[in-house]
Amino acid sequence: MKILISNDDGIFALGIRTLANTIVSQGHQVIVVAPDRERSATGHGLTLHQPIRAQKIEGVFHPEVTVWSCSGTPSDCVKLGLNAISKEQPDFVLSGINHGSNLGTDILYSGTVSAAMEGSIDGITSIAFSLASFTSVEFQPAANFAVKLINQLTQNPLPEATLLNVNIPPVAETDIKGVKITRQGIRRYTENFQKRTDPRGKSYYWLAGELVEELEQPEHIYLPPDLPTDVQAIKENYITMTPLQYNLTDVVTVQKLKDSGIEN
Repeated sequence: MKILISNDDGIFALGIRTLANTIVSQGHQVIVVAPDRERSATGHGLTLHQPIRAQKIEGVFHPEVTVWSCSGTPSDCVKLGLNAISKEQPDFVLSGINHGSNLGTDILYSGTVSAAMEGSIDGITSIAFSLASFTSVEFQPAANFAVKLINQLTQNPLPEATLLNVNIPPVAETDIKGVKITRQGIRRYTENFQKRTDPRGKSYYWLAGELVEELEQPEHIYLPPDLPTDVQAIKENYITMTPLQYNLTDVVTVQKLKDSGIEN
């Protein structure tokens, strides 16, 4: 299989190296196109007002992995990989393994999820992988699960190209309880802007938001009430897998607006 991999932690991050090296060791063709530096929380941003520069990198990954460093955002990287670097459409687009979780409302800001979403927009089944810890560097269990998952999806393909957001608990592989299909939960932060002064006496602000609560999403009108949220399941040491879509239309409010008579 041909697999394109990107991330938002940067080309030299341990997570993407572990993922790419593990995938290529299974005999798959792997191309990595990733930012030349950390680009976390860039969302689905694109570089439109300056050139995107890319260069080949050697000696960092497994020798069978083709590696490109890109000056752009995670979404830029996947676009570049699909339309300029890769000669054939890949079977999967993978993103990660991110250092830190992407749960609940965090996915709206996540460069990791956005990179994977770029693949799904192009009609390719895409998966974002995140290790749910900023301190653990044990990425191998997540990489092993990635191999298992793409093998399962190859043997039993989904009817349509899909975006999956996968979070792996930061515990020993033997302590992972299993896999849960989940729905998106809610995470809330205090938005703390620290005012500072630079050496020239000019003020600037540093965003230092802190997580204050993790809420379970209210029951979903279209999903069974016993379907856990990603926030809930990761706490119980399950790998969480949440199918996502880029279509943000609120179908319930569409009908309410139609019933309100606002249309002429």
